[in-house]
Amino acid sequence: RAKYMATVVNERGLSPEFLSQWLNWLLARKISVEQMRRLDGHASLMCVEFRLSVPDELTPDELRAELIAISAAHQTDVALQPDNVFRRQKRLVVFDMDSTLIQQEVIDEIARATGIERQVAAITERAMQGELDFKESLAARVALLEGTPVEALEDVKRQLLFTEGAHYLCRALKSAGFKLAVISGGFLPLAKHVKAELGLDYAFANQLQVTADGRRLTGRTFGPVVDAARKAELLEVIAQAEGIAIDQVVAVGDGANDLLMLGKASLGIAFNAKPRVQEQARARINQKSLANILYLMGYSESEAAELQLLG
Repeated sequence: RAKYMATVVNERGLSPEFLSQWLNWLLARKISVEQMRRLDGHASLMCVEFRLSVPDELTPDELRAELIAISAAHQTDVALQPDNVFRRQKRLVVFDMDSTLIQQEVIDEIARATGIERQVAAITERAMQGELDFKESLAARVALLEGTPVEALEDVKRQLLFTEGAHYLCRALKSAGFKLAVISGGFLPLAKHVKAELGLDYAFANQLQVTADGRRLTGRTFGPVVDAARKAELLEVIAQAEGIAIDQVVAVGDGANDLLMLGKASLGIAFNAKPRVQEQARARINQKSLANILYLMGYSESEAAELQLLG
């Protein structure tokens, strides 16, 4: 029998209806519970970790599909991971930026600041409909920024809203000795700002070309485009540079552009992600706070609080 760890979490509390369906599913699938551990310290039960013994004939894909259905029915996340030595020995966490570490999409914020929101939205819609790939849509949107004063990026920095729990999560992970990175399909000035604000170790994103006098954007990028393939490649580069095995890497993102990166990491977490991403990622979190990632990594609420004191 295969050994798994299942982390069950709902910020609003685990409902009796969910717990009933969860236990009935375990019985129906002949899955044994070898150990249970409560991870939260709230008045209502919010997060429990189950060590499971699963029949060998049940495949990970089969289990994931069934758990997605149960999760969706009760707005409760169930993350299933192999129970091996690497589960609590992660050393690197790589984040997407837009709609992950921050609440906004940076290109939309720049467009809003420069009055071209409608044109950018039209290109975004074409990309979502599959009419443009990422590189084409990025080039088309950046072209609209030609002539924009570089000060507009400073204005956008001041408007950034960090996702709930981002600071808490990063402080805990840094205190525990993790290396942290942001790899974004957005733009490097904003990624560097997020890196500094959260105390990350690495920041990679697309580079905006400026005019010779350094005052305005040219409407072009330079250097490698940070698309889905580049994100996955950079994850490997950072891991190799730090001497960290892929089995010790976590990736967090929300969009189709993150799928290769999520698949490359041993634990890929779809955070409030698009449906397609949730279906393909190994784990999902559909809660408000990024701090819930600590539960998936095996940290209890009291352990996370202790790590805050060390930061």
